[in-house]
Amino acid sequence: MLTKKTSKNQITLPKAIITHFPDVDYFDVQEEDGKIVLFPVRPNQTEDVRRRLAEMGLDDQDVKDAIFWAKKA
Repeated sequence: MLTKKTSKNQITLPKAIITHFPDVDYFDVQEEDGKIVLFPVRPNQTEDVRRRLAEMGLDDQDVKDAIFWAKKA
């Protein structure tokens, strides 16, 4: 599929592609080996992580301790 960059550096994603991401409003944009790569960003992912941590009985201090431990290694 072909899309055109406007004078304001905007592009429109083809409908055939964007329909695969109905709940996505934001994309993380990266350049990889001369290609533009879009990654869907779902803002509620943070809440999913927090919920999973809570289900495991982990709190903010556990996360801080894990980060501290990982940085020492």
